[in-house]
Order: sequence, then structure tokens, then C-alpha cells
Amino acid sequence: MPRTPLLVITLFFLTGGIAHFVVADFFMMAMPDYLGYHKEFVLVSGVLEILGAIGILIPQTRLLAGYGLIALIIAVYPANIHMALHPEKYKNLSELFLYIRLPFQFIFVWFVWWAIAPERLENKNING
Repeated sequence: MPRTPLLVITLFFLTGGIAHFVVADFFMMAMPDYLGYHKEFVLVSGVLEILGAIGILIPQTRLLAGYGLIALIIAVYPANIHMALHPEKYKNLSELFLYIRLPFQFIFVWFVWWAIAPERLENKNING
């Protein structure tokens, strides 16, 4: 049976990944103007979230999936900053929420890192 943190991570990223397809326009609006290929980035990040959500449940892929999800959280951080700096574009979201999300990203990186700790430590012991 998977550990509870792994289920939380799976639910979060599976829901978010599906949302990238269901409400793609919202995610494209969150993209900073200086980036091109908004739709492509949104769809690829949605696929990566879904793959990470599934991969973290599979013991053989858990470590890679965890590292991938951490990298994804870091990669989308500029979009979160963009949203916080331009709250007028997101009238349906409170400005406070947009700013609270910023430190939450660091907490979620730590949460994923912590959730894969048994695999990280086991891999460290195996590799010396």
C-alpha cells in the first residue's frame, strides 16, 4: 500500500495535470508574455504532471518521478511569479492567494523531497 504522502502528491498532480487539458486557456493566460509556445508548454507540463503522479506510485520509478516533479515545480515558478505580479489579469483569484502560492511552491518541493526520502536513502546506500 502506498504511503499517504505519495497519495497526496498523486492526487495533487493528477488533478493539476488533467486541469491543464480541461482549462488550458487559464494556464495559457498564466504564462509570462516573454515565453512563446504557451499552449505547447501547458500541454507538455500537463502530461508531465500526469506521468509524475503515476510514476511516484510505482516503486521502480518513484525516485525519478519525484525528481521530475520537483524540477517541474521549479520550472513553472516563473508563471506563478508572473501571476502574482499581474493580479489584474486574474480577477477571479484574490491577490493574497497569488502571493501565498509563491512560498507554497517551496513547501511542496520539500514535501516531494521528503516523500521520496526512503528511496533516496536506499539509492544512496546501494550506490555507496
